[in-house]
Amino acid sequence: MLQLLEIAKKFLNEADIKSDGVLVDFTMGNGYDTLYLSELVPSGKVYAFDIQEDAITNTKKRLDENGVTAKVQLIHDSHANAKKYIDTEIDGGMFNLGYLPGGDKSIHTMHESTISAVKDAISILKKGGILVISVYPGHEEGKREGEALIEMLSEYDKRLYWISRFYLVNSPDSPFIITVEKYNK
Repeated sequence: MLQLLEIAKKFLNEADIKSDGVLVDFTMGNGYDTLYLSELVPSGKVYAFDIQEDAITNTKKRLDENGVTAKVQLIHDSHANAKKYIDTEIDGGMFNLGYLPGGDKSIHTMHESTISAVKDAISILKKGGILVISVYPGHEEGKREGEALIEMLSEYDKRLYWISRFYLVNSPDSPFIITVEKYNK
């Protein structure tokens, strides 16, 4: 059975992302997604955001250990402030919501900042670009975050964006994925 992260990566693997593209890890965590994105764009650029110093330290170590060749900018700030740092269109990005694995569970993404970050990400997404959002509704804020995202994203024009939700029908509290693809017209 596929795991959530494998499914999220499958969407990005199948997207038309060039080796010199621009990708964003909106929730860097321990750097696994940042490393993965840097491998997709070895001659491109990756922006990675997190509010926790431990996330920056862990990600930098992971990237160094793996000899990353892409230009990666680790940013100690909220994903809600991404547009302050990114002045170009992006080919895609990942949000892995919730808390830092192995970290303080009281520090986690919040629906207000996530909604702002996703709106901004969509506004700078290239035609043909994709965002993959992993949502964890197993705790109260995660549930609120997922509901707010579904409500907000349902308002986007279906002629411009293909927005999908992938979840286990027989497990309503399990994590799920939302994809936002901007049509290439």
